[in-house]
Amino acid sequence: MDFSIGLVNLAASVPKGVGLLASDTEKTGEDLMDDLERLRQSPLPFAALLGIQFTSATKERVTAELMVRDDLCTQPAVLHGGAIMAFADTLGAAATILNLGAGAGTTTIESKTNFLAPAPVGTKILGETTAIHRGRRTMVWQTRVMNEAGRAVALVTQTQLVLAPPPA
Repeated sequence: MDFSIGLVNLAASVPKGVGLLASDTEKTGEDLMDDLERLRQSPLPFAALLGIQFTSATKERVTAELMVRDDLCTQPAVLHGGAIMAFADTLGAAATILNLGAGAGTTTIESKTNFLAPAPVGTKILGETTAIHRGRRTMVWQTRVMNEAGRAVALVTQTQLVLAPPPA
């Protein structure tokens, strides 16, 4: 089952010759903006629906938190595995976005989750995604999901496809 956040396209059109990765292009005003501020100014709709709050962001690492609410739980009142996967997927996608060149997009093509402990309703989970591979065509991220005490809730590895900008 695919729990990707789907295609994320950062611009409608881009001049020919623009690279797929941020390192392929010259710095623009957006590139000079703090990475965390970039994520906050262009929120992902599904992340907002889940209530994901980004807490730090660089091109190598993104962190966020999520309150475990009743509507995200299963029975008994613990966070649903799909919500954990969506949380981790969103962090990996956000980290990929920070590494894309103008107009390039991304989509999740693979995700593997190890569930390690429950996250009860009323608690907060924390996520940290770090780069394993940042290439021109794919990026691989590992996301550690833990509770506030530092206990591991899940470990997720995902692969993001880097999509070329649409033709001008």
